[in-house]
Amino acid sequence: MTDAFGLALAQIPEGYSEGLYRGQRYRMEKTTYSQGRSMKFYARNLGGADFVSLNLYHLAAGDVLKPCEMAEAKVRAFVLGVVLVP
Repeated sequence: MTDAFGLALAQIPEGYSEGLYRGQRYRMEKTTYSQGRSMKFYARNLGGADFVSLNLYHLAAGDVLKPCEMAEAKVRAFVLGVVLVP
């Protein structure tokens, strides 16, 4: 993905990281599979029950975003709005 969402997702490092979204701290895990052809991302609010989960597949016909049990708008808003923390 070369749109703003894809670029923001690419800025989140592989493995474990933490970020701030709407004043809340989230633990994030990003894992790439199949030599980069698919990716799983999961984030959970450290102070609550909110979470964000998605799978992204890089196919010959184009990228396919599959949010897990939530609206695509929620996934996109989180990835575009989260700020990495050291």
